[in-house]
Amino acid sequence: MRLLLATTCFLLFCFISPAQTKTATTAPTTVNRPKLVVGIVIDQMRWDYLYRFYDRYAADGGFKRFLNQGFSCENTMIPYVPTITACGHTCIYTGSVPAIHGIVGNGWFDPQRNKNVYCTEDSTVSTVGAEAGLPGAMSPFNMKVTTIGDELRLATNFKGKVIGVAVKDRGGILPAGHSANAAYWYDSRNGNWITSTYYMKELPKWMQDFNAQKLVDKYYGMGWNTLYPINSYVQSTADEKSYEGTPFGADQKAFPYDLKKFAGTNYTNICTTPYGNSMTVEIAKAAVIGEQLGADNITDMLAVSFSSPDYIGHTFGPNSVEQEDDYLRLDKDLGSFFNFLDAKVGKGQYVVFLSADHAVAHVPGFSKENKLPGGLAPAAKWNTELAKILNEKFGNGKLIIGNFNHQIYLNHQLIDSMKLDASAVKKTIINYLIRQPEVGQVFDLNKLMEVPLTAKQRDMVANGYNQHLSGDIQMMLQAGYMEGYATGTTHSAWNPYDSHIPLLFYGWNIPKGKTNREVYMTDIAATLAAMLHIQMPSGCIGHVIEEVAK
Repeated sequence: MRLLLATTCFLLFCFISPAQTKTATTAPTTVNRPKLVVGIVIDQMRWDYLYRFYDRYAADGGFKRFLNQGFSCENTMIPYVPTITACGHTCIYTGSVPAIHGIVGNGWFDPQRNKNVYCTEDSTVSTVGAEAGLPGAMSPFNMKVTTIGDELRLATNFKGKVIGVAVKDRGGILPAGHSANAAYWYDSRNGNWITSTYYMKELPKWMQDFNAQKLVDKYYGMGWNTLYPINSYVQSTADEKSYEGTPFGADQKAFPYDLKKFAGTNYTNICTTPYGNSMTVEIAKAAVIGEQLGADNITDMLAVSFSSPDYIGHTFGPNSVEQEDDYLRLDKDLGSFFNFLDAKVGKGQYVVFLSADHAVAHVPGFSKENKLPGGLAPAAKWNTELAKILNEKFGNGKLIIGNFNHQIYLNHQLIDSMKLDASAVKKTIINYLIRQPEVGQVFDLNKLMEVPLTAKQRDMVANGYNQHLSGDIQMMLQAGYMEGYATGTTHSAWNPYDSHIPLLFYGWNIPKGKTNREVYMTDIAATLAAMLHIQMPSGCIGHVIEEVAK
């Protein structure tokens, strides 16, 4: 019996032992991740641009690569107001909302510091790469949570690199996050790309070499004419419209635009041309090479924001020849960038997403011309009349200290010193504004849950309301209306024309397909975290888009 038992145990050991050995040797030693994550945010892109210009996009361009080989979330929405640049970039990369992450606009009034604040301002740092000045005194200090880039840095014990680039400082800084290796942005004083002492003491050699090329002057020498014959731009209005801006001078109201005179003298106007996008692609390529992004098996991240569509859109509007030409050229720039990544990092070795920080409304003049609802709200008139009313009723016309992002900030120090009833002041302002035909809703933000709003409107206002930084009164204009000027357009509203944006994925482990299910820009960070097997950012409220991350 003992001999039989011993023999049985020996035979079991022989069968089990090899199996155990095989399991141990085939177990994965690393987490499966791409070599590089590329985030692309287009500053001011309506979702419908994907299909409005689809027939004109190049077969080897960026948008058709996304749509035909990647995954498209067709019903991606912004879940908060205001739909503004700094908020949008922050929400995409943090998966959070202004109520949590603290970036409540491009600028706001800070009641605690009693001053106006710009989203990325930081007086403790200074410019690197150019002479001292405000353009470089920037950092992510005002953002109160981590980004997906921060979490990637943590997950790789800070071995993975994270770089942000954009013409706009906020477009490069906020997506890159707190622990980024660098963020770079454009200095319109001199045509250089700069950073701040938050990241480094001097520009790396590759960036110095890039600046030395002075690409801006080369682009100016090319001028801006339409990519194709102008009579083929059938998705746009006539080229010259009275409601379009003239950024290149009153004498230049239509194509072709002569830009040669700006070389060496004016480095701002390049932003309002498609060459701002081309320059951004070139700096992104230089960053990949200079920082060796995606060169090893430790995942890196490159956050790229294209700012020029916003400059062009604000100036000419979404139905202009200029914006159509801008997107046809951007499509080619993206195609060039992806070909570069295929060669440098490897096809299938990187994952890229593309979204937008906000969309945009039609130019009021365009709406009027085509009998659509909308127009200009006379904000200056309202301010004058409100000051007069407040002076007559309360003895002081300066009880409003700021008006940011459709929120009115009261001068509480003055109200308290005069022993006035703040609720009575609010009621007076609300009663005046609600009588204006351009205003849809106006209410005390402290009473948000008592105001009769739709569920979507209430959620969006609540997600945008930060108790420390937001104003006292929220105003929401009628659809199609905006505060602005006789030319150009803007964004910031809850309406779909400002809040319906594209969301596309392509590359490593991305299935081909699309979903019409409603998702949100705050889902991007959660989805990337799931794909990368890392923690989602510290303020993330988004959900994983299962169709993408399966």
